[in-house]
Amino acid sequence: MREETGSNDYVIRVRDDPAAIDAIRWNALLAAQGDPTPFMRHEYLCALHESGSATGDTGWLPQYLIVEHGNELIAACPLYLKDHSYGEYVFDWAWADAYQRNGLRYYPKLLSAVPFTPVPGPRLMARDSASRELLLHAMSQIARDAKLSSAHVLFLNDADRDAAISAGWMLRSTVQFHWTNREPTPYSDFVDYLSSLQREKRKKIQQERRRVGEAGIGFTTCVGPEISEDDWDFFYDCYTLTYRAHHSTPYLTRDFFRRMARTMPEHWVMFIGSKDGERVASSLIAIDADHGAAFGRYWGAIEHIPFLHFEACYYQPLQWCIANGMQRFEGGAQGEHKMARGLLPVQTWSAHWLAQPRFARAVADFLEREGAGIESYLDELNERRPFKTAASGSAET
Repeated sequence: MREETGSNDYVIRVRDDPAAIDAIRWNALLAAQGDPTPFMRHEYLCALHESGSATGDTGWLPQYLIVEHGNELIAACPLYLKDHSYGEYVFDWAWADAYQRNGLRYYPKLLSAVPFTPVPGPRLMARDSASRELLLHAMSQIARDAKLSSAHVLFLNDADRDAAISAGWMLRSTVQFHWTNREPTPYSDFVDYLSSLQREKRKKIQQERRRVGEAGIGFTTCVGPEISEDDWDFFYDCYTLTYRAHHSTPYLTRDFFRRMARTMPEHWVMFIGSKDGERVASSLIAIDADHGAAFGRYWGAIEHIPFLHFEACYYQPLQWCIANGMQRFEGGAQGEHKMARGLLPVQTWSAHWLAQPRFARAVADFLEREGAGIESYLDELNERRPFKTAASGSAET
């Protein structure tokens, strides 16, 4: 596909394999964005594809968009042709059902997202706003030409959101829960962090941690290259058990994590819980040390121990984040229970384009009502913040 703007030529290309895109240019464009994350790195996206985790066989057919001006990569985004809505964390099953009930096909659809990774950040990587809007225009044009129902961009950042508004796409919001370090003086340790919480919340966490300790569980932390292949094997066994407990199938293959250990080791921290010298649980977080960010990702255990999930997925990572001066910890999709652990509600966004005008109007009406509900929900959540107020801080013990 080739288009022109004024006197400047640019070329839009579609790539069915992320490995066909130059890694250096892709990562340089990512680094130029305001809030890059490790999940948009070329190595991460290629690992998803090459490990068999996100391929046409699993319903994620790559259709990556790149925009070039001469030898310069000016815009790019991960793009997939999807024949289902699994692994997205923004739920449009009701839309697909409405299409089917009216004798129309919702699938396949176009989706710009990082597979199985509900972490907000840049999706429409671009040198400027015009190039960002060009990606959206290209997506909708591809959808029209292929007679697809729709195109979607998930967990976009503010720049992407502005571009979507300018391009006339519909916006949808959801809620996640993120922890942020104290400013201007960061927490000195986990005890200092606990002291900032309301007495009821603080005592609950202390009780939960004590119960885990009384069960004989101790944790070791492995960072980056310290994580051995045997550690990765044990973690993956735990990871698969989590899916099995929910009668589901893991999205990610063992080969995906093998590739992460080889190509992006500096972005991973693993917590391993042991009892009587035997490993019983593991959790994994991703980190971006350059931007002071950590991201809760996966966990599992080979036996049920009360409150072990909270220890492995929240208290151990938060303790590590505080000790290592991280600025934020993103707890992942959903989970209102995270507020009691000090993770606060954050609004996240997705953008949607539907080809069928009647359905587009119906979805726009739905999103307006849903959006009002989300705003009310956020107001309600913020009234239940777990931290002490300035007035009550000195009185609590």
